[in-house]
Amino acid sequence: MKELEKTYNPAQIEDRLYEKWMKGRYFHAEVNRSKKPFTIVMPPPNITGQLHMGHALDNTMQDILIRYKRMQGYEALWQPGTDHAAIATEVKVIDKLKKEGIDKADLGREGFLKECWNWRDEYGTRIVKQLHKLGSSADWERERFTMDEGCSDAVLEVFVKLYEKGYIYKGSRIINWCPVCQTSISDAEVEHVEQDGFFWHINYPVVGEPGRFVEIATTRPETLLGDTAVAVNPEDERYKDIVGKLLKLPLTDREIPVIADAYVDKEFGTGCVKITPAHDPNDFEVGKRHNLEELVILNDDATVNVPGPYFGMDRYEARKAIVADLEAQGLLAKVVPHSHNVGTHDRCKTTVEPMVKQQWFVKMEEMAKPAIEALKSGQLKFVPESFGKTYLHWLEGIRDWCISRQLWWGHRIPAYYCEDCGELVVAKTAPDTCPKCGGHHLKQDEDTLDTWFSSALWPFSTLGWPEKTEDLDYFYPTDVLVTGYDIIFFWVIRMVFSGIEQTGKLPFHTVLIHGLVRDSQGRKMSKSLGNGIDPLEVIDKYGADALRMTLITGNAPGNDMRFYWERVENSRNFANKVWNASRFIMMNIEKAPDVSGVTLESLTMADRWILSKVNTLTKDITENLDKYELGIALQKVYDFIWEEFCDWYIEMVKPRLYQEEDETKAAAIWTLKQVLIQALKLLHPFMPFITEEIFCNLQDQEETIMVSQWPMYCEDWAFETEEQSVELIKEAVRAIRNVRTSMNVPPSKKAAVYVVSEDESILQVFDRSRSFFASLGYAGQVFLQKDKEGIGEDAVSAVIHKAVIYMPFADLVDIEKEILRLKNEEKKLAGELARSHGMLNNEKFVSRAPEAKIAEERAKLEKYTQMMEQVKTRLAQLEK
Repeated sequence: MKELEKTYNPAQIEDRLYEKWMKGRYFHAEVNRSKKPFTIVMPPPNITGQLHMGHALDNTMQDILIRYKRMQGYEALWQPGTDHAAIATEVKVIDKLKKEGIDKADLGREGFLKECWNWRDEYGTRIVKQLHKLGSSADWERERFTMDEGCSDAVLEVFVKLYEKGYIYKGSRIINWCPVCQTSISDAEVEHVEQDGFFWHINYPVVGEPGRFVEIATTRPETLLGDTAVAVNPEDERYKDIVGKLLKLPLTDREIPVIADAYVDKEFGTGCVKITPAHDPNDFEVGKRHNLEELVILNDDATVNVPGPYFGMDRYEARKAIVADLEAQGLLAKVVPHSHNVGTHDRCKTTVEPMVKQQWFVKMEEMAKPAIEALKSGQLKFVPESFGKTYLHWLEGIRDWCISRQLWWGHRIPAYYCEDCGELVVAKTAPDTCPKCGGHHLKQDEDTLDTWFSSALWPFSTLGWPEKTEDLDYFYPTDVLVTGYDIIFFWVIRMVFSGIEQTGKLPFHTVLIHGLVRDSQGRKMSKSLGNGIDPLEVIDKYGADALRMTLITGNAPGNDMRFYWERVENSRNFANKVWNASRFIMMNIEKAPDVSGVTLESLTMADRWILSKVNTLTKDITENLDKYELGIALQKVYDFIWEEFCDWYIEMVKPRLYQEEDETKAAAIWTLKQVLIQALKLLHPFMPFITEEIFCNLQDQEETIMVSQWPMYCEDWAFETEEQSVELIKEAVRAIRNVRTSMNVPPSKKAAVYVVSEDESILQVFDRSRSFFASLGYAGQVFLQKDKEGIGEDAVSAVIHKAVIYMPFADLVDIEKEILRLKNEEKKLAGELARSHGMLNNEKFVSRAPEAKIAEERAKLEKYTQMMEQVKTRLAQLEK
């Protein structure tokens, strides 16, 4: 056994221990048919990434589960990797090139992709190294990247299979277009933000009926350039006579029809709705039903493409000009302020423009059905369950998924067009000849796939699919997915339907949802607020264990948590407590007698009590971790180590450790070591570094705590009687300490303690624990008796279960000093009472002072009066 350093210094041990674990390959998992597998896939962080608090929480939770299962004897695989993050990376590389005076277009596709791969080489491993600092025990030997060869093969396989099945198609549909990133984005990437705007009420003249108008209201007046109809509800009596008539579209030379469609809510607004099929998803559906023309009025950069006065204007510049012209022509009826939700691109925060475009889509209706059934049948579970509703809401209302992106970085769509006859060929490899005309001029589609298309395959593509590998057969399906509630629809849903479709199996059985890490004021951490806290800064200052403990303490699945620096200090203090207690125990073990002869029968009441406590704790922690109650589990370990073990048991055994002739010293040493080892194992998944360092110095049978056996509940260690007995002693000690505190008695002053009880079994409990009861209760002597005989009338008492504790007053207090102190207190209080009475009897003060000031003075008078009564009572007792 080695000695621990005098003070706990995480900076000195964490990197060294992580290197030891990596060298020992303790994180590595292999196919092992003699063991049950347990698999978690890491949500792959972006290669643009810097470790933030969300990553730290997410990965700490996964690490706790994987360490726990590894110790339970599972072949535990935590599959890591990184994501190419198409838009995010492309934007970063473009910005980098701009600073160097290089334009993306000048480099061409191949040149730009070379820059992206250089970026990946430089930054791709950065976040992985940061995850090492956190203590993440992922199998780094298996690290994958969404664009490495194996994962790319899986993407091609899935695209071709879904295309051949008729689930992937190319068509003109309304999509979300980002004018800044100049690419389509999926519904899941649209963030709805409340913005202040207006309802512009515009009059559309009825053709052939001078002076008659139809009034519509819109939040986007510039889109009237793309109107191809105005719709009314077929049941609306107000407009039945104009259905089928034509309206003059303001500011244009076009005429558009009035159509009847049940989509229109006759109670909302004017009951007339302008229909712009190319720029609104609902209007698009109305347009399909009525065969309306789809007029795209904007370019990709959101400038107007309609010939005329607004041509080339930005959409918002055009809005202002159109509103001004409508007003000039007397067609603007009114403008009403209106707050509404506006779709913005979650990455660049630009307002998204719905536009009809030729894109690639995945049909979702059929693939959504088994994913819905998986939750409803109970095969898939969310923790907490309430997040299953979010999952169902998205799946039941899902639209076809737009998977093409107008980017260069990413998986390129495996579709080829014959430049001779126009034939479209979808294939995993580029065809040499056109199957229709035999031509050799085939050009690949320019677009790439949505990032989520590849990460949807992550649970099985990382294990070798589409090849039938041993890893896939053994480790798939995986067990638990740990992720934030903000990507249920982005990622979780897509993994579920992709897993079922491609492998016939759910990719995991449980989704453990966590919330966001917010700042101490409850605000989301963001660059714009400047309130982000770098986890690496926390680790440098306090150590990874302290950060991990802070993130998990009080953490409940699905709930946001607040980050406080004070909590990190508390976590560091706990680590110090564990370190110092372990050091104390190890120093005593060094001087210990032989413990080989210790049996359960030779243990004292206190020893059995702490064994029983750690035994129950083991059962509780195992149940909590199995139910993913990580915060509750950690709190129980914390309470046990800090209070039961350090503050009570270690203090109980000190008298035995300090007396060489004590026959129970060996039992105390044996118990201390057993309980410390068990407590370290229970704490290990949460605080891996400190537990490893202590464990490896405390014993030399095992080289690491990581693969030591997880403790199990043991019937032989269940000592209910001893538990009840020690709880009674603790109750008595607390009662004594409360009395002494109320009387300002210093711990150094010993007093005789009388325990009076008619119950013989109660007295026996105190008799068996005399040594540590006297020490903990600051007792000079302990007397056990059935009545009050020999106890003075002035003795102070405290009632506990089935007994009364008495302490002679003179033992606690120096009476002459106490009388002098009380008389000084009486004099001071008399002065305060006189002042207070004087102010409240002063008519000027009462009539002029603010009510709050008068109330404050009355409260002081009441407090001083009570204090004076207490002082006089105590003086009367002492001066008898």
